[in-house]
Amino acid sequence: MIIKNVRVLGGEPVDIRVEDGLIAEIGPGLTGGAGDEVVDGGGAIALPGLVDLHTHLREPGREDAETVLTGTQAAARGGYTAVHAMANTSPVADTAGVVEQVWRLGREHGHCDVQPVGAVTVGLEGRQLAELGAMADSAAQVRVFSDDGKCVGDAVLMRRALEYVKAFDGVVAQHAQEPRLTEGAQMNEGVVSGRLGLTGWPAVAEEAVIARDCLLAAHVGSRLHVCHVSTAGSVEIIRWAKSKGWNVTAEVTPHHLLLTDDLVEDSPVGAYNPIYKVNPPLRTRADVEALRAALADGTIDVVATDHAPHPVEDKETEWSAAAMGMIGLETALSVVQEAMVDTGLLDWAGVADRMSAAPARIGRLPGHGRPLAAGAPANITLYDPSARTPVDPAAYASKSRNTPYEGMTLPGRVVATFLRGTPTVLEGKLT
Repeated sequence: MIIKNVRVLGGEPVDIRVEDGLIAEIGPGLTGGAGDEVVDGGGAIALPGLVDLHTHLREPGREDAETVLTGTQAAARGGYTAVHAMANTSPVADTAGVVEQVWRLGREHGHCDVQPVGAVTVGLEGRQLAELGAMADSAAQVRVFSDDGKCVGDAVLMRRALEYVKAFDGVVAQHAQEPRLTEGAQMNEGVVSGRLGLTGWPAVAEEAVIARDCLLAAHVGSRLHVCHVSTAGSVEIIRWAKSKGWNVTAEVTPHHLLLTDDLVEDSPVGAYNPIYKVNPPLRTRADVEALRAALADGTIDVVATDHAPHPVEDKETEWSAAAMGMIGLETALSVVQEAMVDTGLLDWAGVADRMSAAPARIGRLPGHGRPLAAGAPANITLYDPSARTPVDPAAYASKSRNTPYEGMTLPGRVVATFLRGTPTVLEGKLT
């Protein structure tokens, strides 16, 4: 295959020749053999295939919200060639058998690689360590472990998990939420929650757990990853931990880079709309600015979607009863363009690092996140930053429709996605 007229990381136009799933050559004016397929890139930006460290595929157990098939189709349309599937399924992915089931479903459907995340504790209950070693040794080769959706609140248990994963170069990805400080919490604790009469979710509930776990990771010499950072205070703690040389990484979601808690009170879809209910909650404009700056300077390593699909009946209900979460795979790159690229905070090389190289490195996926160069796997995303498209969830590949961007016009469009040289998306459509 010859992919014509693309701009690697926004550079000068070149062609990419692909053979046997690898990039064979990059340069201007490449020609192939008589039988070669030719794809016109139309001047699109070429990025390494995106990697998501934080995706909820829901299967097994909640196939009414998403399946591995629909979730990976959504991922491909968003430019992703690999996703990490979180463990809060039913049954929970806390054994080798369940993670292998998810891994095999990903291989069967083929729209992107699916790397299961193993639970830290049995049943996500925070009482007993799950079969971390067995999951690491399984066919799925699990290297990321998380009770996401719940916090590993017991400091002794968290320490033991951090010690255990060192044996196979694993990482514990913590959902930082002190449960006692967030009992009944509905949204960010602040001026807006006070006016609306909703129980507030204080920033310190996140920050206290991050501080504790950074200290624990340093104490045992292990790897800690902080999920969906949402406050300016959390940024400062992570920056301090990194200044000490501790092995701490962190992620931010697209929605925390763009949306604020004001939307719960005043939005185009009205007040108290559960589409804006998410865990951790949307924060203030000051927090958003701090998160953007931290992503730009490398304090936050990764953009991760926290794609959290829910069926209509779980979101279109009263605020207090509604499920927390937003879908994000198909809009992530557009939101990052709006929040980071169009504001001058990141260039396309920075986007490639935060959305491909860094998550692949943290998740230990050696076949992903590599620079587009001869000899590398042909995991490639073509993206047109000049396009502007109204968000229409009815057109999404995801089984769920709970996007906070409905009706908005976001910049950019994924033109094509290639997984080891095989197109999964062409001209914006699944192949």
